[in-house]
Amino acid sequence: MPDFIDQVVLHITAGDGGHGCASVHREKFKPLGGPDGGNGGRGGDVILEVDPSTATLLEYHRRPHRKAENGKQGMGANRDGANGGDVILSVPNGTVVKDSRTGEVLIDLVGAGTRYVIAKGGPGGLGNAALASTKRKAPGFALLGEPGDALDVVLELKSVADVALVGFPSAGKSSLIAAISAAKPKIADYPFTTLVPNLGVVSAGDTVFTVADVPGLIPGASEGKGLGHEFLRHVERCDMLVHVIDMATMEPGRDPISDYEAIEYELHAYGELEDRPRMVVLNKADVPDARELAEIVTPEFEAKGLKVFTISAATHEGLKEFIFAMGEWVAAARANKPVEEPTRLVIRPKQLGESGFTVRKVNDNQFQVTGEKPERWIRQTDFTNDEAVGYLADRLERLGIEQELVKAGATAGAEVVIGSMEDGYIFDWQPTLNAEAVRQGPRGTDNRLG
Repeated sequence: MPDFIDQVVLHITAGDGGHGCASVHREKFKPLGGPDGGNGGRGGDVILEVDPSTATLLEYHRRPHRKAENGKQGMGANRDGANGGDVILSVPNGTVVKDSRTGEVLIDLVGAGTRYVIAKGGPGGLGNAALASTKRKAPGFALLGEPGDALDVVLELKSVADVALVGFPSAGKSSLIAAISAAKPKIADYPFTTLVPNLGVVSAGDTVFTVADVPGLIPGASEGKGLGHEFLRHVERCDMLVHVIDMATMEPGRDPISDYEAIEYELHAYGELEDRPRMVVLNKADVPDARELAEIVTPEFEAKGLKVFTISAATHEGLKEFIFAMGEWVAAARANKPVEEPTRLVIRPKQLGESGFTVRKVNDNQFQVTGEKPERWIRQTDFTNDEAVGYLADRLERLGIEQELVKAGATAGAEVVIGSMEDGYIFDWQPTLNAEAVRQGPRGTDNRLG
């Protein structure tokens, strides 16, 4: 099982709301004590929370299905059902949440303690005590609890580090990060030793910063070749890039300048990295030929406006100057950067005056009604109870759906679908000019939703 996971698909389901209770108070010598059915409890939410102590998404790779607790059903004697417990999922700082179907970014979670409700629990249904009114003094029904949100999302981790070490495989990045920090990455003399990004904490005087050892890039990485495409995302949040160049490579066609240009091409092709400051580290100076080559190419890099350091990760030569140079750049970047605040959640209320529904003609005498309110009311209705169906008809009438159907050209017997055409509620519409006369019939009867 891998020990580092930076992208997972998470299947999440919020809790369903509990059903309301239809109950009549019964007490000795008080046969008609009135309705006393309690409301159902709210379903639990699924919440993502940034936790600095969480480093990977491994837990969600192992257990990708998460569900919050359902709300409890209401009870008699005006006892409301308990709310379902929320599920809080800890994610690393710098986690991007995307819709698995569309790829749309839902939220970019940055900042310790940032919370985002990714799936909202269903509201509980009202009990008959809450539904009582002057016209309906003893309702013989209650509303059903609504199902919670259910969706699949992609969690993508982008490392939040100050400095990223980039370069060809076996350039010595793992050895370098081990030499300047307490990180203990796997090190060996073959390509793609590093299969996961390593993070190390480095101290330069009073400046403490993190360095990410990004797995080896090769030409074509931005198009998916090698391993680089999997981990280029970890460079996006870094404030500074350090090219680690192998000065002792014996591979044909390789030289320090071409290595630098090849990696630069991939970084530019990936995008979003052009504005990052660069620094060049010429590694393996402990090899005699490498030191001579470093002296030759240093002026060429400096001519490009780059700061160059000749070091040896093996003998620690030149590391002190290199570390303090990074520390100065990081301190300057932090001073010019606005204070990182937790991700702001933007709530956009609906515009005043919106009807809350739309009526669309589908075919000859077939119409579709869509909207949050009517679709929600459908979910709340127990269609085995005639009185509950009559209550639904009252609500739809007050919302103005009947008038809109008439405007759209609907006639008696029209097929009306509330919700989606595939699984919405279908009924034969019977227009009424005097709805009050209809409601005066026997309790539990209503011919408007045939």
